[in-house]
Amino acid sequence: MTKFPKPVPIPDKVFKTRKNRIIQITKSAKIGVSLRMGIIILELIGVYFTQSSALFTDAMASLTDVISTIFLIFCIKLAQRPPDRDHPFGHGRYEPLGGLLLGLLLMVLGGVLFVQQLFGVGQEDSHQWISPFAWIFPLVAVLLLEISYRLVMKTAKEEDSPALAADAAHYRVDSITSFMAMIALIVAAYVPTWSVFIDHIGAVIIAIFMIILGVHASRKNFHQLMDRVPDLKFFDLVNEAALNVRGVKGTEKIRIQSYGPDAHVDIDIEVEPQSSVEAAHKVSQKVRAEIQKAWPAVRDVTVHIEPYYANDH
Repeated sequence: MTKFPKPVPIPDKVFKTRKNRIIQITKSAKIGVSLRMGIIILELIGVYFTQSSALFTDAMASLTDVISTIFLIFCIKLAQRPPDRDHPFGHGRYEPLGGLLLGLLLMVLGGVLFVQQLFGVGQEDSHQWISPFAWIFPLVAVLLLEISYRLVMKTAKEEDSPALAADAAHYRVDSITSFMAMIALIVAAYVPTWSVFIDHIGAVIIAIFMIILGVHASRKNFHQLMDRVPDLKFFDLVNEAALNVRGVKGTEKIRIQSYGPDAHVDIDIEVEPQSSVEAAHKVSQKVRAEIQKAWPAVRDVTVHIEPYYANDH
């Protein structure tokens, strides 16, 4: 050999898949923001005519989702920036960092609404009543959000996009809060003398639900920031891709960091003990390429070479 071997090229499909991820998320976010703004306007109109606390709480939850989506898209775009001198592993942590902040925001907003509505439960005006038609507003919201969930989830499955699937699940969560508001208002319509009290109880339940969702979102993003081990399916995916390379006799330690749009893999592969350094290097380059083809989210792969002995395991 007269010169250092060229690296094994990564297929364009890998880069297109990574690019398609942000395109799909941005497209989904635009649809979500537009839809939720319409729902917020509809529910605030309902609040004006019905004075419903549950409807107002649901509208505030939707408004939080709009702000959250816009902020999250900003973080996702930052996370797409390539590695540089100060950030050799890329900027992928921007995404879970944004998700953590949004989870905490949802917890705080839910806590504020919970305290506000809890103190309002025993202070309702006995002459005030909730319109028997107030439940129509959250019903429309439930229908629109459920239709959106099914359409976005269908695209997520076709594109095999976990990020888009997560965004679709957000529609389902929003539809649940609207459904809870609708139930509270229906009950209030059939018991008019207790309508305001029941409406406040519905708002309290929605606030509790917001707190629970905030805790769940914060926990999930916190684990990514702290490099928690990802699902076992990713280890199986990496192991299978490595073993598909000719010359790889086995694998040992596999370490994975996964956060936002990026994943980094550290893997030990075993080759013939008599292999030359040049041959082993070529095998390692093919392993890197195969792993990135199998899992396009992988930005970089570090491959360690070890000799293979049949009775060494």
